[in-house]
Amino acid sequence: MVAQTSDGHLFLVKKLGGLVSIIIGCLLTAVGVSFESTSTITVGVLFLVLGAVLLTLKILRRNREDSLG
Repeated sequence: MVAQTSDGHLFLVKKLGGLVSIIIGCLLTAVGVSFESTSTITVGVLFLVLGAVLLTLKILRRNREDSLG
């Protein structure tokens, strides 16, 4: 069953934003490691963390709504 929510676009943005952030983070981290660039590695790890946080927030919100009703 698919639940309709009034802010469905926000969920889609969080999901896609999280996935894109993780992909960009992986790429930047790999480039930073290969070129031994600390700043690129740092930016890549920050993107990875951002993506993980966005996906975690989406999952937590979905689970909280399912348990209420």
